[in-house]
Amino acid sequence: MKKLFVYSHGKDSVPWGDKTLAFAEVAKKQGYQVESPDYRGQSDPDLRVRLLLATDWRTFDHVVLAGSSMGAYVSAVAAATIKPAGLFLLAPAIYLPGYRQTAFTAPKGCTWVYHGWQDDIVPPDHAWRFCREHRVRLTMLDADHRLLSELPFLTGEFERFLLGLSRDENNGKASV
Repeated sequence: MKKLFVYSHGKDSVPWGDKTLAFAEVAKKQGYQVESPDYRGQSDPDLRVRLLLATDWRTFDHVVLAGSSMGAYVSAVAAATIKPAGLFLLAPAIYLPGYRQTAFTAPKGCTWVYHGWQDDIVPPDHAWRFCREHRVRLTMLDADHRLLSELPFLTGEFERFLLGLSRDENNGKASV
């Protein structure tokens, strides 16, 4: 089975920053090919979604999307088309002014969301609203928007997330 992990970086971040590299290492250990599209220079989140959808994700049997901030928005919007096996979102920039999409598709049981209590860029209640509407898991952390202080915890969670997807896939289930 061909597995793909796509990490979408945030608005002012880079495609292979600290978070991307940390999550990529975990995904590679579990047999995923890793992609991190370069969205630098493109500040329109919906055009970033189009860039993601233009990648070769269709050639894979199993796709996991992850993203931070604007990248989490990109992943959440793209999920309606890609229908990923899992969605892993960090401080998702959703329900913000200028972000056109307000309706999302989240794989039930296969979507985990992490947000910082001290986030002064995306209000934590936006993550709560998304998780409540989709009945998906939300973990609040004592961290700021970037969540870098929680990176070791987050990569451990991501490893559990991927292991759960693999286990459930082998058992014919669709949840983590």
